[in-house]
Amino acid sequence: MSIARPIFVASIGNPSPTYTNTLHSAGHTVLTLLRTWLLTPPFEKSRPYASGLLSTSPDYTLWQSPSLMNLSGKPVSTAWRTFLSSLSTQEDKSAARLVLVHDELELPIGKIKVREGKGASTKGHNGLKSVLGALPAMDFTRVGVGIGRCVSRESRDVAAYVMRKMTPDEVEILADVAGQVSAVVREIRRGVR
Repeated sequence: MSIARPIFVASIGNPSPTYTNTLHSAGHTVLTLLRTWLLTPPFEKSRPYASGLLSTSPDYTLWQSPSLMNLSGKPVSTAWRTFLSSLSTQEDKSAARLVLVHDELELPIGKIKVREGKGASTKGHNGLKSVLGALPAMDFTRVGVGIGRCVSRESRDVAAYVMRKMTPDEVEILADVAGQVSAVVREIRRGVR
């Protein structure tokens, strides 16, 4: 028998409009596209949810962090606690799952990697380090969205690479990725994953 878990899908990236569709904000881009896959309403700014963008339906709650990537921990923690307090039963609160969508430099664009649990490496991702610092004892699902890697390993070159705007072709690829992430989120909701 499968269950229907309350699901909170959060994305981390840099704030819009300045950083909209940059590689480092691929999590936000995918979450925006995921809204249509999961049939949730348009995003609205929500003060109780750390002033992030919120889209909520009976089945899913989607939320975009309003902070800079490297400072994501506190707003994610605040939004997660607000989400839990909105649930009516202790059973729902215990079953609720956080799914965190973020960019993944080590994966080719168009690929995703799903990691369960708190023990998975951050691979130097400062946004993930911030979230894990704010939620140190919590198990949650991480969905890394591949953005590819520049040839150089120099930090200046990597920073320039992740901060660049995506091409229209890359945005289209992420539309397909949103479908993959949708399947993962639906499996989590049903308790299959």
